[in-house]
Amino acid sequence: MMSVSVPSSPRDEPPYLSGLNAPQRDAVLTTEGPVLMLAGAGTGKTRALTSRLAHIIYTQRAWPSEILAVTFTNKAAREMRERMHGVIGDVSEGLGWLGTFHAVAAKMLRRHAELVGLKSNFSILDTDDQIRLLKQIITAADLDEKRWPARQFAGLIDKWKNRGWTPETLPKDETWAFADGKAGTLYAAYQARLVELNATDFGDLLLHMLTIFAKHRDVLEQYQTRFRYILVDEYQDTNVSQYLWLRLLAQKHKNICCVGDDDQSIYSWRGAEVANILRFEQDFPGAKVIRLEQNYRSTGHILGAAGGLIAQNADRLGKTLWTEADSGEKVRVLGVWDGPEEARRVGEEIESLQRRGVSADHIAILVRAQYQMAAFEERFMRVGIPFRIIGGPRFFARLEIRDMIAYFRVTSQPADDLAFERIVNTPKRGLGDKSLQRLHQFAAATGAPLSVAALDIAGTNEIPAAARRALAQLSENFRRWREQLLTLPHPELARVILEESGYLAMWQADRSTEAQGRVENLFELTRIMGDFDSMESFLDHVSLVNDNEEARDEPKVTIMTLHAAKGLEFDHVFLVGWEEGVFPSQRSLDEGGLKSLEEERRLAYVGITRAKQEATILHAANRQIYGQWTSSIPSRFVSELPREHIEAETSLSGGASLWRAALDERDPFADVSRATQRGHGPGWQRAQTYGRPTRAATQIEAKPVSVTVGAAPRRDLSVGMRVFHQKFGGGTIKGIEGNKLEVAFDHAGEKRVLDSFVEVQG
Repeated sequence: MMSVSVPSSPRDEPPYLSGLNAPQRDAVLTTEGPVLMLAGAGTGKTRALTSRLAHIIYTQRAWPSEILAVTFTNKAAREMRERMHGVIGDVSEGLGWLGTFHAVAAKMLRRHAELVGLKSNFSILDTDDQIRLLKQIITAADLDEKRWPARQFAGLIDKWKNRGWTPETLPKDETWAFADGKAGTLYAAYQARLVELNATDFGDLLLHMLTIFAKHRDVLEQYQTRFRYILVDEYQDTNVSQYLWLRLLAQKHKNICCVGDDDQSIYSWRGAEVANILRFEQDFPGAKVIRLEQNYRSTGHILGAAGGLIAQNADRLGKTLWTEADSGEKVRVLGVWDGPEEARRVGEEIESLQRRGVSADHIAILVRAQYQMAAFEERFMRVGIPFRIIGGPRFFARLEIRDMIAYFRVTSQPADDLAFERIVNTPKRGLGDKSLQRLHQFAAATGAPLSVAALDIAGTNEIPAAARRALAQLSENFRRWREQLLTLPHPELARVILEESGYLAMWQADRSTEAQGRVENLFELTRIMGDFDSMESFLDHVSLVNDNEEARDEPKVTIMTLHAAKGLEFDHVFLVGWEEGVFPSQRSLDEGGLKSLEEERRLAYVGITRAKQEATILHAANRQIYGQWTSSIPSRFVSELPREHIEAETSLSGGASLWRAALDERDPFADVSRATQRGHGPGWQRAQTYGRPTRAATQIEAKPVSVTVGAAPRRDLSVGMRVFHQKFGGGTIKGIEGNKLEVAFDHAGEKRVLDSFVEVQG
């Protein structure tokens, strides 16, 4: 059939089989029929998958062009191709159907584009182009784009396409998710406009192929016949469209091998359905499930802790990871007093590791949300620990932070024209390009800074009346803030500017997915400012930070979110912020209940299994969130860790380890009392003052612990009032608990939402 040159090896066994354990070998050699390779973290699934692919080609079961191999990332596809080249040489170049879901679907669609009204040279819109087009669609429908943001609608369309819904098949209740029931009409208009432009978005690539397969059976049969073998990586991350596409393609030969780990399904917010992997045996009767359970990454205690935690989940296929390595160090659970102490303690631990010769490249800090990174960035810059941020810019380089710092700079230094230019129309104040151009000309003619010229030009007829009023108001704000700079503590003034400028309200009104994170970052900024003596010293610090040695080639500690850490490994991992309301996320629990709790637990499992040698979990008794200090209790995940794999510690600087309190009914500050035998710290005194907090709930059936994670409850809302929600539309308040509302929506049913996401209907 073909000639594959493979170097000889002892016993005439192909080298790709050498060193495989028994389950891995079974997964490679079981080529016929449906196979689910249930591969735990660190069990060598990539090698097993590529060895299986090599075996199919080496034993001449199929030509490379008859194999479909799909991954989720370009990196994974590239790695698989490189590994294949190392095993079977140039024959691997024939793997024309090895790539990401999007790449393979685009290749198919270009061959059949005319069947959905496109030409083969169609364009694929990026996110910016998609949002620009949606703005046109929304405006053409005579809708207010501020009330119905294009970015929010883009997220809805992406969700619908991930679920395989076209405008024709969109469920009726989904049409009320946007623009008071007009979502379906807008969706149809958007799709029609894409065809006119000979374009698709990323969601269309698979959706169009599903449409073609449904309407043109001959095309489906062509691909069903072609693909004798199908291999899928990270199957637990597939969405409904990907799932349907794979099922259709596998119907003829049924030689489909899906590799995945239900315990690492953490992307439901991107459309992933863990149910796809859980029902594999029902979808493919007679399927063989092969469990890869021997771990080559972590120590015994790390695996024991992670395994005990994930065993609390009900929706899982089940497996038990084990290792031939030593038990290693127990997973440490460390309680501290507050967030800043958490950052200090982690910094001290890292410095201790470095003194032992550990490279910073082998250390990671994993957070649940991006705003948690700021405390570590700030601390590490102060003490000189090099670090890198994965998955986004450094804290002081983020858009919302740079905007607010510009406000602070103009307040402190009126002559800072660059800062004034940045925020003069942010948020929007109705200043057009011509008015801003005239302001620059006026400033140049008078020799005054822009912030001074703004007040002067507001008293003339040089610009329209609306622009004059806007500049006059902005100038008055800066005048007042400069006076308050002399009387208010600078962190308090920062909060005043944040609110009075309208900048905070701008992001609170934004319904995009990243808006909440930006709000959290803004409040974190005001917290950080409290570490400095004055506004001036803070701004000096920011200037030095932004001029930092980012380009220095040296080992760095990695700071990243738990989601971004999937697939990576580090010798030493610090898992921070393990408190109720932070992790598991209160928002996830409110919106998804038990299903979301199980995904949060899977996320915790992913975090622990990133560690090769040592894992340290930290929780704080107090944390400042949204600008407010709140008392915290340890995450329920702490109480679910098996005791035999855990070592609980108390921070000597005064923080109380409440781990044992989450396990039994003893005084949660007992550990602090013992610690004070070595000397009373300020944390001990605070602990005695605040007393015993509420015990953590360990079961989802129990009422989740209420943790304040937002601003104070609104006082303008009451039971029976009519409110409007961007996602769910109009509804009536049925109950109020803190800043959470029980609302009976007209078309979406009863929902629990935060009060900051509704507005009173007139």
